[in-house]
Amino acid sequence: MEKIGSIVLGIHIIIIIFGGLVTVFTKNIIRALTGLILTLFGVAGLYFLMAAPFIGIMQILIYVGAISILIFFAIAFTKASSQGDEAKPRKKSQYFLICTLPFILVSVLGYFLLNELRSSQTPKVSSIQYLGTFFLGPYMLPFELISVVLLVAMAGAVVLGFEKKISREE
Repeated sequence: MEKIGSIVLGIHIIIIIFGGLVTVFTKNIIRALTGLILTLFGVAGLYFLMAAPFIGIMQILIYVGAISILIFFAIAFTKASSQGDEAKPRKKSQYFLICTLPFILVSVLGYFLLNELRSSQTPKVSSIQYLGTFFLGPYMLPFELISVVLLVAMAGAVVLGFEKKISREE
């Protein structure tokens, strides 16, 4: 059973890495959004593997659903070119940095986490009621501020889209 879990974890990691690479290296903005959605689905799968289905479902609803649609509408309103004309060719040194920096970061973080988590403590299972009380208790103000920031971002995308449309018609 442990082998199956390791295989499924590996598949999710491959999905996340593939989606991230598509997002970073494609010149088509719609394909980049598709890669982002794939990555977010992979992260949701990791939450399900960690026995946190509530957070996994929230990942799908909020990030895959709402945020991805928000980004799609921002792309549609600004009428970005689908050919990737805004992307300038990168230098070879930038490709080297893009490939090595995440590897170094993950290696250092993994080293510290493995040294820190050597204890045999078992994780505490939290109920959904406890999570709701935890988030809406001391963190109610930041929780509401996040929704305001998302609303302002969506309104900004609409305003930018209409401004570009008006300037093109004149």
